[in-house]
Amino acid sequence: MKDLAKFNSKSHEKSASKPEPTTPATVAQVQMLTISEEDVGQRIDNFLLKICKGVPKSHVYQILRSGQVRVNKGRIDQLYRLKLDDVVRVPPVRMAEAKPNNAPRAEFKILFEDAHLLIIDKPSGVAVHGGSGISYGVIEQLRASRPDAKFLELVHRLDRETSGILLLAKKRSALTNLHEQMREGTTDKRYLTLIQGDWKNQRQHIKLPLHKYTAADGERRVRVQADGMESHTIFTLLRHYGAFTLLEAELKTGRTHQIRVHLSASGFAMAGDDKYGDFALNRQLLKAEGMRIALKRMFLHAHQITFTHPETGEKMTVNSPLPQDCEQFLMSLLVK
Repeated sequence: MKDLAKFNSKSHEKSASKPEPTTPATVAQVQMLTISEEDVGQRIDNFLLKICKGVPKSHVYQILRSGQVRVNKGRIDQLYRLKLDDVVRVPPVRMAEAKPNNAPRAEFKILFEDAHLLIIDKPSGVAVHGGSGISYGVIEQLRASRPDAKFLELVHRLDRETSGILLLAKKRSALTNLHEQMREGTTDKRYLTLIQGDWKNQRQHIKLPLHKYTAADGERRVRVQADGMESHTIFTLLRHYGAFTLLEAELKTGRTHQIRVHLSASGFAMAGDDKYGDFALNRQLLKAEGMRIALKRMFLHAHQITFTHPETGEKMTVNSPLPQDCEQFLMSLLVK
């Protein structure tokens, strides 16, 4: 691209005489990248967005459309999926310097691990990734503690206050396969949650469309809305605990805040839910009362997941027991 070449040339001349007061960046030369197993199956546009750090998304798509990006010396479109040993030509682009990972090293309770997968038991109160005022999360801490890992990515997410099973992929092929299973609805994810109220039905389907929006305070929220995305949760009654009920929630779709909003819209407050729950109840639960101990978290725990192993094809079910603080809170509700 002539204009890009001129821009890069001028940038070199300008920086040679007087440094620019901007974010540190480098102008890359033409790169010839051979695709390894970790990137097989990834779309070319997503691959470029990953390796071209600091390059505007619009510019990445521009160099794709103009044919400057080549695979095996041929032109491709943005939907092309990479194959093993493909040679990708990436033209010179101006990229921001990579930021060092300053997250503290941390390991979490491992429920399963092999060459393809890492499944951990995430504690409540820990974000899965940095952002929105959070310096680092689970993924940054795991990468810091495993500096030799060639590939480590979140397969799905859990809310910060939700505890339980979290899947991470150690190979690109595993990530792609598991994402496909989730899109097709062949994974089975189940949660344990405590609500205030007398839940009547042993098994109840809730199908309410959900719409994501940003509230006035900048927080991401979800509400039931007729033109929202189709959403389906199956709730199973497990046990009554005085004025509370323990439920198992089975996700048939995986929308943001799905369980919390479906419960709230049905007239039930999840214990400790600070977005869609009963705020007066939450304040009350923060303090011990009689024989009942305090609950200082949202009572939502990802306790079971069933999926097909991306490499062996074996059906796998992984379980995580209810955390001790939640278990103790339940027991205190039974004491008279």
